[in-house]
Amino acid sequence: MTASALPVPRLHVVTGKGGTGKTSVAAALALALAGPGRRVLLVEVEGRQGIAPLFEAASLGYEERHLASGLDGGEVFGQSVDADEALLDYLTMFYRLGSAGRVLQKFGAIDFATTIAPGLRDILLTGKLKEAVSRAESGRMAYDAVVLDAPPTGRVVKFLNVTVESGRLAKTGPIGKHSRSVARMLHSSLTAVHLVTTPAAMPVQETVDAYRELMAADLPVGRIILNKVTGAKPAEITEDELESGLARAGVAPDSALVKGLMTEYEAARTEIRAVDAYRDRLEELGRPVEELPLIPEGVDLSGLYQLARELRPGGPHEH
Repeated sequence: MTASALPVPRLHVVTGKGGTGKTSVAAALALALAGPGRRVLLVEVEGRQGIAPLFEAASLGYEERHLASGLDGGEVFGQSVDADEALLDYLTMFYRLGSAGRVLQKFGAIDFATTIAPGLRDILLTGKLKEAVSRAESGRMAYDAVVLDAPPTGRVVKFLNVTVESGRLAKTGPIGKHSRSVARMLHSSLTAVHLVTTPAAMPVQETVDAYRELMAADLPVGRIILNKVTGAKPAEITEDELESGLARAGVAPDSALVKGLMTEYEAARTEIRAVDAYRDRLEELGRPVEELPLIPEGVDLSGLYQLARELRPGGPHEH
């Protein structure tokens, strides 16, 4: 099979340490993937409600709804997956309980089930992702891609790998069969787990640790996205050159001004050298490193489209 014929991931899992901007990156990636005629579902879990504000929209619910037009004319839909609602879907799908499932929910049976078996929540959430990825409507796939704003890097492997453990425990019956089918998708070329970090010591170290955990669990790593990168590398300049430049511009190059500007210049160079060092460390992992700029005023809808344009050419679509 040629490289061009390799399957393109249909489930894009975006994770990162808190504060790295993973939700913004997930939203921008959804916009970037929504090319002409394409439909992309952007999903969040665990009631985070971080997606809707970025799109200046009302809070997401369990029902999928249109959020925005994609970067190239497609459509982006949003959904907040709730474990209780997913369990009701599960009961209807596998046990045909229908309205009886609502009765169980009313009497707290669903909360009880997910409390005594905490991993069940993650099984239900990942199962709902599998359903969205594989669902067909009117002779075509309902969505060309699904993007998940996933739990942080410290928890993402446990979240994605829970179906492997449940499939081993439940050898027969719908739970075991369901868990194994979800596990197969999450460990296949249909999935790519993208790691978002910022150029700082702790996020980079957590990204390195998460990469190793994902590889050990045989989960497919996509791209590493270095987010919130500031500025371009400043040109080399000496104090004499700075003084000459100020004089040519008609500014008196007094010593206090020159010293202050040189201090700012050295600080910028130090920051750039640090970014270079973090980038080098990430590239040692052997995965493509995508850089996204810092948006000083914060990420709003226009900022999402800006980030989407950065992600589009050769972005994290393949692994």
